Amino acid sequence: MKISKVRLLITIIALFVVFAAIITASGYAAIRFGALDRVGSLLRGSTNFTQTEFSQKILREENIVVDIAERVSPSVVTVTVETPRRRVLEFNPFGGGFNQRFEGGTQQDIGTGFVVSADGLIITNKHVVDDRDAKYKVITKDDREFEVVKIDRDPANDLAILKINASGLAPIEIGSSQNLKVGQFVIAIGTALGEFRHTVTTGVVSGLGRGITAGDPFQGFVERLDDVIQTDAAINPGNSGGPLLNSAGQVIGVNVAVASGAQNVGFAIPADTVKRALEQFTQNGSFTSRAFLGVQYQMIGRRAALLNEVPEGAYVQDVVSDSPAERAGIEIDDIIVEIDGVKLADQEEGLVSVMKNKKPGDTISVKLWRNGEDITISVQLTTSEE
Repeated sequence: MKISKVRLLITIIALFVVFAAIITASGYAAIRFGALDRVGSLLRGSTNFTQTEFSQKILREENIVVDIAERVSPSVVTVTVETPRRRVLEFNPFGGGFNQRFEGGTQQDIGTGFVVSADGLIITNKHVVDDRDAKYKVITKDDREFEVVKIDRDPANDLAILKINASGLAPIEIGSSQNLKVGQFVIAIGTALGEFRHTVTTGVVSGLGRGITAGDPFQGFVERLDDVIQTDAAINPGNSGGPLLNSAGQVIGVNVAVASGAQNVGFAIPADTVKRALEQFTQNGSFTSRAFLGVQYQMIGRRAALLNEVPEGAYVQDVVSDSPAERAGIEIDDIIVEIDGVKLADQEEGLVSVMKNKKPGDTISVKLWRNGEDITISVQLTTSEE
């Protein structure tokens, strides 16, 4: 009997130890997995998020995009072009003389725009509607077509205002680009690749204050766009002129260009630039044209100047035909050193900085370096539209 009692006591103690070990291991596991959950929450951006809360956060972000797309898309339009139909003759080298074919005469989606007034004012890029011989139309989200009856172009900012005969349109709200932050959430809407209307993409502000060269290089300085917004939201040809939106559905930029040979590197004109242009248009009924010189150039910095034994300045790569520069005698391979006594080397943006302060009709003194000699000539500026 005594042996049985001892064995029973040992068995009870052993069971108690095993039970205690199980409880301890469970507690450790709970703590461990709790810690892992907190680490997961940190990776998700909050030390307080549970998995349910994280899913709800994602759902809220999705709802924001869906809400903005539904609310703003009726204010976004597709811009189409119809070029004049023309006959083209091609020589047939295998006999039979010339072959005949026709070009143009068909309507094609080429860009995007957005409504800024209920009576039919629409913002887009100048380069979208640059062909003065073409006919343009805009197509709304509900497939209504309107002929563009008037175009006002602002080449200084690559903007244009289109006028259509309409009423009751839904204007889009233009926000401010002044307080944008890198990493801020953005949404783009546009006719991607000139084919897929009202494509919605998302991303962030990737950079601010960028300077890019876009458009036709023979447009003088107007192809240089400064202080633009960089974004990784997918922007493709056809998105030009469309809105870049913040999480409140306000326009913070006008999509203008993509970096060739890169992925997810797009650019937009800041909303504050658009608002200033609109104010000017409202007051004057048109845009104030920028002074036009008419050169394609590349700035030569100090290092390049020393290596090539030339002065710092704007190296003239080409001269626009019948431009003020050509009429005044500026030639390819000239280096523009000074304008009105201001050295281009001392200006942060070179020739662009000086020309920003000039007006159409001004006569400027241009100091050139040509074949080792300094030459000073006078140039009367015109508007970039002439």
